[in-house]
Amino acid sequence: MDFENDEWGFDTLAVRAGQQRTAEHEHAEPIFPTSSYVFDNAAQAAARFKGEEAGNIYSRFTNPTVRTFEQRLAALEGGDSCVATSSGMAAILSTCMALLKSGDHVVSSRAIFGSTVVLFNKYITPFGVEVSYVPLTDLQAWREAIRPETRLLFLETPSNPLTEVADIAALAELAQEHDCLLVVDNCFCTPALQQPLHLGADIVIHSATKYIDGQGRCIGGAVVGNKELVGEGVYGFLRTAGPTMSPFNAWVFLKGLETLHLRMKAHSENALQLAHFLEGHAAVSRVYYPGLESHPQHQLASQQQSGYGGVLAFEVKGGQEAAWKIIDNTHMLSITANLGDTKSTITHPATTTHGRLSDEERQEAGIQPGMIRIAVGLEDIEDIKADLQRGLA
Repeated sequence: MDFENDEWGFDTLAVRAGQQRTAEHEHAEPIFPTSSYVFDNAAQAAARFKGEEAGNIYSRFTNPTVRTFEQRLAALEGGDSCVATSSGMAAILSTCMALLKSGDHVVSSRAIFGSTVVLFNKYITPFGVEVSYVPLTDLQAWREAIRPETRLLFLETPSNPLTEVADIAALAELAQEHDCLLVVDNCFCTPALQQPLHLGADIVIHSATKYIDGQGRCIGGAVVGNKELVGEGVYGFLRTAGPTMSPFNAWVFLKGLETLHLRMKAHSENALQLAHFLEGHAAVSRVYYPGLESHPQHQLASQQQSGYGGVLAFEVKGGQEAAWKIIDNTHMLSITANLGDTKSTITHPATTTHGRLSDEERQEAGIQPGMIRIAVGLEDIEDIKADLQRGLA
């Protein structure tokens, strides 16, 4: 990816990368709400449709605002190409449809978003793709699950909602040994805190809906990687099938990227304080947050992340009844399953984000009835603590 200065730092890239000013010399990036584009002549139209000349054709797969977002996110992740999609799930679907075929095998962490499990089990496997699930942090289990026909290793790190942390570099080495692709969902950390491509991953997935937007306004996703896998493979699927990001949403996400580093630092600081508060509370039996020294992968998280993120989970004594009582007694925290917002959100994973899983699948994923997940926002931390205390008391 060529920029005016390839030595720019992260924060400069987040503000400047990808922008190409028009003849109007605008300072902020413009929105191009157009479905199609006009060619200079018939020969130019033919050349663009054949791929012989770069340029806009149709906004299903070429739009200047979307392209600016793609180039900026690719720069932040350290990738050559990015394909923006209509949602995070569309990003995962596009990756699978572009890179998998009948007879292929996927090894996935058990600790992934519930909708991703449903996507794999209900919609991908009927096409002849097999999926095996392993514990996220058990490297030997990953190794033993790989077959000759294994094509992808898929994971989220930190995981949702237990915040388990995978050793990305070790899994990348394992994938290379077996000629597999390592796909990492980087939703919780974003490139502000973690850059999986630099650790050896092949593809990074994002739900831009979350921290990239940062204010709960728009739905979107992205796939980042190299020119062959993403710039040709995933892009080819998007061009034909059309799970496309809208220009307006791309513009909103561009604005989100400008403050991403500042927000992720603030989210992490608030979450760490809340994790310490909960860990010392009598009503709480366990806290899941990588920033705590009690977390099993605390040291690993300290090495491969520059911050611990804004999401934590905790278990309360009394199971689902106690968990629901705590949630229902909050006045300020938003009871919603979304995350990544400036506003703190609280949810009960077993009956929301992972509610479509079977009891056995939830048990395997470690989702207990008494578990609560909080995406810690940017409110005053003392107000967040006080709101939780109503139910915890």
